[in-house]
Amino acid sequence: MTHTIKGFVFPNLLGIAVIGITKYFITYHSNAGGIFIFSEFVIVPLLMGITSAWFWQKTILSRTTSALWALYNTLIACLLSAVVLGEGSICLVIVSPLLFVFIWLGQLAGEAMFKRNDQKLNSSIILILFAIFVTDSLSKHSYENMVADTMVINAPPAKVWQYVVAYKRIEAKPKFWLFNIGMPSPVQSTASGFYVGANRKCIFSNGYVFDERISTYDENRNLVFDITEQPRDPEIMGHIDILRGQFLLKDNGDGTTTLTGNSWYKLYVFPVWYYDIWAKSITRNVHLRVMEHIKQLSEAN
Repeated sequence: MTHTIKGFVFPNLLGIAVIGITKYFITYHSNAGGIFIFSEFVIVPLLMGITSAWFWQKTILSRTTSALWALYNTLIACLLSAVVLGEGSICLVIVSPLLFVFIWLGQLAGEAMFKRNDQKLNSSIILILFAIFVTDSLSKHSYENMVADTMVINAPPAKVWQYVVAYKRIEAKPKFWLFNIGMPSPVQSTASGFYVGANRKCIFSNGYVFDERISTYDENRNLVFDITEQPRDPEIMGHIDILRGQFLLKDNGDGTTTLTGNSWYKLYVFPVWYYDIWAKSITRNVHLRVMEHIKQLSEAN
């Protein structure tokens, strides 16, 4: 096996082994199964890049070739994640830019490290990265957030309200690009009644159903529903919990209504600064798809 091939094989074996061991300890010793920590998407890719650089230290790589080989390592890592960890295609689309950036940064850092040939410094860097990884693995991880969106509808609150609690099937093609490549999108909402305690269901395009319970029912003003059960799959739904949703209606006094959609969620993937960008975008596009449908129904009658 040549050093070039080893630079692809061994870093990915290292990555899968470290993540597998981490999953074992987090799941069975921390009661926090399902959480993917900061270090798995930052420290591990850095170490993978450094490992690749060690095998390739005698090969002169241009920046373009270095980036291309980092991309190859990213694709291999994604393939292994799909096969070994059961991650879905949408999840891998989301994570791949993060992996690529830190694998490449690791390669560049490794090139600089091994060019200096300072074994004491190199060992210190590796130990520091492992120390960060261990500390992060043993730390508690929790993050919740809320996303709000508003839309003005040319209809009074009483008309809008009848479609807020439940609405017929959305036939319009999704506009959001992730919905168009396979991520489930909302298509219908049903309710067993119009009162506090009634059951509500939000149905998605692939048949997934979010079971909900109406906790606030202030007619023509405020609807709050708590999520009581939600689907689990290899995609994003396995890494986020939707906690509750809300629709607020404001009478503008001119025959129009300002509709506000709020959603509260909890993330199980870190770093937050990266994944919350995606969580906000996905949540916002769920809001807009539903609210545009409510707007269309309200203004048509």
